[in-house]
Amino acid sequence: MLPKTFLLAPAMAVAVAASPIASAASPPAFGVEHATRSVAYQMFTGDGSNWPTMSSWATFETMWDNSQAVMRTSCTQFGQNNNSPGEIEDIRNAINHIADASGVDRRIILAIIMQESGGCVRAPTTVGSHANPGLMQDHDGVHSCNNGGVVQYNCPTHTIYGMIQEGTQGTRTGDGLQQLLAQAGGGHTAHGNYVAARLYNSGSYQWGTDLSAPQWGTSCYASDIVNRLLGWDAPATPCTLPNPR
Repeated sequence: MLPKTFLLAPAMAVAVAASPIASAASPPAFGVEHATRSVAYQMFTGDGSNWPTMSSWATFETMWDNSQAVMRTSCTQFGQNNNSPGEIEDIRNAINHIADASGVDRRIILAIIMQESGGCVRAPTTVGSHANPGLMQDHDGVHSCNNGGVVQYNCPTHTIYGMIQEGTQGTRTGDGLQQLLAQAGGGHTAHGNYVAARLYNSGSYQWGTDLSAPQWGTSCYASDIVNRLLGWDAPATPCTLPNPR
């Protein structure tokens, strides 16, 4: 995450499908309790207005199930102990509680967690213009189980809750998903969620421009989030869009 500013202007859109890894396979049958577990990655570009609607998203249960292979092993990338079953259950409970408290869809919360840290409770705090700690690498938050080389090998429930609360509801100095969704027109539309995801990663967005061609941040971020919401999950994205220089 970077500092939050964004610009508004009229909209346009285009969506393209099919990465080299995920051919144009038919999308899974959504609307059932658990969609197909193997969901092909699709490449999305454009302003997001023609991207999948919320009715196409996987259920939270499907997203959660599909995330588990990554969530159980994601701390390895940071050289840390992997999540315990109790820590994973705390993540799930915190998502549910904070989604209810904030009105933010639990699916976008989970998608951001998996995108930012792979769901590792011991993801290190990164530092640029400000600190980005925890599961959601939020804007200058205070909750972390790996900060400045101090690692907690039994991440407390209240810290896990705090990491997700800060990323969702914001911190004293930075916006969370709740504030960004309000800026993007609300969380009741898929497009609002996609714009909020771009804001979460880049800190800015000029309305109507390509969500996969930001001025700052990770170009693949918005496309990855859409795919996570459709049920895709993997340790690495097949998206190869170049990041801004």
